[in-house]
Order: sequence, then structure tokens, then C-alpha cells
Amino acid sequence: MDKILEINNLTVDFESKDRTFRAVDDISFHIEKGKTLSLVGESGSGKSVTALSLLQLLPEGTVRYSDRSSIKFENQEILESNKKFLTSLRGNKISMIFQEPMTSLNPYQKVGFQIDETLIIHRNLGKSEARERTIDLLQKVKIPEPETKVNSYPHQLSGGQRQRIMIAMALANEPELLIADEPTTALDVTVEKALLELLSDLQEEFGMSILFITHDLNIVKRFSDQVCVMKDGQIVESGQVKALFDNPQHPYTVKLLNSIPGKKENVNTGNPILLNAENVDINYTIRKNFLGKTTEYLNAVKKVDIKIFSGSTTGLVGESGSGKSSLARALLGIEKSEGKIIFDNLDINNLTSSESRKYKKDFQIVFQDPFGSLSPRMTIGEVVGEGLKVHEPSLDKIGRNEKIIKALKDVELESSSFSRFPHELSGGQRQRVAIARAIILEPKLILLDEPTSALDVSIQMQILNLLKDLQNRLGLAYLCISHDLKVIRFLSDHVYVMKDGNIVEEGLTENLFESPAHEYTQELLAASIL
Repeated sequence: MDKILEINNLTVDFESKDRTFRAVDDISFHIEKGKTLSLVGESGSGKSVTALSLLQLLPEGTVRYSDRSSIKFENQEILESNKKFLTSLRGNKISMIFQEPMTSLNPYQKVGFQIDETLIIHRNLGKSEARERTIDLLQKVKIPEPETKVNSYPHQLSGGQRQRIMIAMALANEPELLIADEPTTALDVTVEKALLELLSDLQEEFGMSILFITHDLNIVKRFSDQVCVMKDGQIVESGQVKALFDNPQHPYTVKLLNSIPGKKENVNTGNPILLNAENVDINYTIRKNFLGKTTEYLNAVKKVDIKIFSGSTTGLVGESGSGKSSLARALLGIEKSEGKIIFDNLDINNLTSSESRKYKKDFQIVFQDPFGSLSPRMTIGEVVGEGLKVHEPSLDKIGRNEKIIKALKDVELESSSFSRFPHELSGGQRQRVAIARAIILEPKLILLDEPTSALDVSIQMQILNLLKDLQNRLGLAYLCISHDLKVIRFLSDHVYVMKDGNIVEEGLTENLFESPAHEYTQELLAASIL
């Protein structure tokens, strides 16, 4: 078949004043028209750098390609091509879905306008035609109430909804090649399945080729024709998906395939209650009248009851926008809510100043978006150790640094990361920094909001095993929010299923996974390969 993209001997170096870092080392592959090729590998292995090289989106002045490097799209060389040619490719013939939608969408513009703009520039549509097409695209990517959501700002949407906006924007111009960099990372399984089916339908309809970058081997198995496995900037193994999955040759490929989470072996039950929440109700104001009185509101969480037990893990699953994160913020005491929340025999709505500080130490959080939760002006050592200055002020600098280094090693980061900045790390490495920041204070309860969503499978297993080890050693409790049901099954003792602000089902993990009673729970499990 015809090759739409051909990469030969691609080598990418990043240069600074005192050193050169090789991100991609002499790789070659091609993509045929209408086919899908996946790049899989560790965070920092060079997958995203390879993808950004295709559209020449790496920072000028610091990046250098070797003389032998070649990237050809439809037999035309991309490297060192003029800006006019690159403009004709970007967003038109080649589109890209980026890994972190919150940093890719303009926070000052409504999402509908951002999609309209793409259609107006590249397809010469009028404003009304563009808006009709935008609403149609939002329907295709399963955005609820698209006529309303089209007028929303990025911060008003959930993480999964923002990613769906990015996918709609990328598909707007029906590109010949779609580069998808972890496009389903933030999505629950039902939406992930629908979007993969949508991409497959569009691929078949328009003959579109796809370069898929992911750490999820289940997606590769279901969605790809060919796969290249990357490690340390090199392709260590490649081939047809079925052949590679059935008979992997390289030890690293074998390691990846053996790193998929299974069932939880030792279930923790019968432990005392650490957190008990009753009738938690959360409302968001949508519209006020001219007197400032609320006339319309969104009931995001509807009189929910939830219990978390000491030394055990409670899983919370559901669609994006179902109310999971709102409920979690209320339990943390950072979201206004009605109802009663008792943590360690203390009512969190009536804490003294000293009790409030202790509560914050005892209840830590790992946020969903690691880049947004890390200060770009602080080194990794300062980020991880910031809580120690507040909660353990008696520690001297040497003792504090020792704890920071230990926390970094616990999450499989080199001690050299201590003096680096967040933008110098990959998405997966930034998530590990966020986990290190949470565990360093050894709290009683940690909220894990999609804790492994940005990690490749081998690192995911290291982090999951680390979390279990910490739980066993320190008696930690976890509240784990995740769209990945394999993670929930591996970590959780008890599971709550949320839909439209309600708890529709709850129970012991294996009971719920083996015999789901509610139709929605059955739908979730059917959409996930466990």
C-alpha cells in the first residue's frame, strides 16, 4: 500500500549551554494510507518528541536533527521545509490531539469559538456554517447538551469533556493524518470506547491514517494495525499488532505486556470508619437575577452517603461530569456543601485553626492534571518538600532534603530530578512528582484523582504496588477516583459507582465486578477489557 508518512534515521537532540540530550535515536518507521500505527513505551522514551517533530513544533534554537534524519509526508520532505508548506499541513492535512487539554485550550475563549476558528481558517466556512458544524462535532464526540456546552469556557468543563473538545477540533478538517498523543488518558471507559469507535468510523469513511501514542496496551490491541515499542529514544521492537502481542521478542516488550493490573489479592475489610459523609449535597450557581439571587443552579452531587475505612481503599467511578471530583473536593473541605462530613471523629465544617492544619496534613491529594498542579517556578525538590516546611517546621535542611530524595526514589524518579523544573519532565514523570508530594507527609487518607492516568503500564504497576506497600506499612486509607477499572479493581476494597450526581451502586469490589446489579455499572464493565 501507499505510504503517507515515512520516517528514516530520525535523530533529535536538545542542546543547552553545557550539555546535549538525545531524545530520539535513529528511528525509522512508516504509516500506510488508511492504517493506524501506535508508538508505545515509557514516559520520556521519545514518543511525543517524535510526534512533535512531524509538525516541527519543537522549540527552535534548542533542537537539532541529524543530517541523515528524514520525515516525508506524501513524498514531500518536512524537515527544513518553508513555513508556507508547514502551515498548509498543520491543522489541515495533519492534525494533532495533545496529551493535556487544559494546557492546549485557550482559557479566555469559549470552546465553540475555538473550533469555529479552525473551520473558518482552513475550510473557509461562514460563521453560521462553522457553528452548525461545531455543534455536529460535539454531538459526535458525545458532549452532552452541545448547544449549551458550545458556549462554555474550558474551566467550566470536566477533564474528560475538555479532551473531547480537543478531539472534535482535531477532526474538524477531516485530516489525512491524525496524530493522537494519549487522547483517551482522561476519559472514562464508556467514552473511550465511543471515541475509538468514532475514530475508526472516520478513518474508514475518509481513508485517514492515524499515529497513535499511548501507554494503554488494550487500546493498541483493539485499535492499531502496527505497533512500534520505544525505549530510551530507540525503537526496540515493531511489527503487526497481533504477531507482537502473541510472540514478543524484546524483554522490554514482555515487561510491558506483563504489567497489566489484576485483581486485589488481600482485601481489607472490617476496619474502623475514618471518614463518614451523610447527605452530601452540592449546588453550583448557573444564573442570577439583577438582585444577585440565584435563579438557576446545577445540583452536581445529590444527597450522597459515603464511608471510607482506615487502612483500606475506596474506589469511586463514573462518567466525566458525574460529580466524582466535586464530591471529593467537598470531603477535602475545599468545596461548599450541605450535609455532614466526619473525619477521624471531627466535623470538618467546625474545625479550629489547629485542627484544620492537622486535617490538611492528614488528608492529602494527588490531582488529575500534574502540570497544572505543579508550580513552574519551583524545582521538583521545592515542590515535593513544600509541605514539610508547613507541617514539619522543626526539620533542618539536611533532614528535609533526605526525605525529599527518599520520596523521589519511592516513585522511581532519579535523585537528579531534585533540581529540575516541571517543564523539563514528561507527563508521566510530573504525575510521579505529584504522588511523591502527597506521600512525603505520611497522611491518614490520600485522595487519588486519576493517579496513574498519565503513566505507562510498567510505571503504573510500580506506583500501584508502591501505594499498596505504603498502605500496608503506614495504615493509609485511599479514596481512588479513576476511569480505569483495572486500577480500581487492583487497589480497591470497596467501590461506589456515580452517575448524574447519584450513587447508583456500591459494594465490595469483587462482588460488584463479578455481579453488577445496576444497568450503568454493567455498561461500564462491558466497555472495559479486564
